[in-house]
Amino acid sequence: MSAWWESLVTKFTMCFITENRYMLLVRGFGVTIETSLLAVIIGCAIGLVIAFCALSANKVPRMIAKVYTDIIRGTPSVTQLMIIYFVIFATVPLPKWIIASIAFGINSGAYVSEIIRGGILSVDKGQTEAGRSLGLSARQTMQDIVIPQAIKNIFPSLCNEFIVLIKETAIVGYVGLMDLQKAGDFIKSATFEAFLPLIATAVIYFVLIKILTILFGRIEAGLRKSDTR
Repeated sequence: MSAWWESLVTKFTMCFITENRYMLLVRGFGVTIETSLLAVIIGCAIGLVIAFCALSANKVPRMIAKVYTDIIRGTPSVTQLMIIYFVIFATVPLPKWIIASIAFGINSGAYVSEIIRGGILSVDKGQTEAGRSLGLSARQTMQDIVIPQAIKNIFPSLCNEFIVLIKETAIVGYVGLMDLQKAGDFIKSATFEAFLPLIATAVIYFVLIKILTILFGRIEAGLRKSDTR
């Protein structure tokens, strides 16, 4: 038991203390967070626009929304990332993490649009009719009556999409970005020790996701306080 513990301490020191390798994980964690946050903002913005296009009475916006969602949902996110990085933004002088965020945001937008569309459609049609009967315009009815109710319905799904997005960013190493997963891989390559770097990466992801889950749960509980159910 003593020999096993000494071996573990030696490997831990080699993986995280020697040459301050733990800082790779710290910096990688920062990249993962900033990439995910910008991506979710872009994804929500795109998703909102595409959702309203899908709900439009005009055939052209509906067709645009359908083509967009079909293409994005029908191709792997890693392929989209590489196309956007190596083709579309190949000559654009933007930081790697911003380009990666744009790629993930575009990918997330397709799923967010369906979440928003479903949330709006889940609101009883009578709510819209009531708003119009009170003299509100279509925009006012959507803004003041439908969307506030839809937000409570779609909030859990949006939170889940954000959590999925954080885990999806683990593929940014394909474009040479040092995120949390890539930092763990770098330590593994430098030390020829796979167990501790991978476990450390998994634990960090788990703790982050757990904290976000608790936070989102409390926010959702606050949104549900007005429910009569």
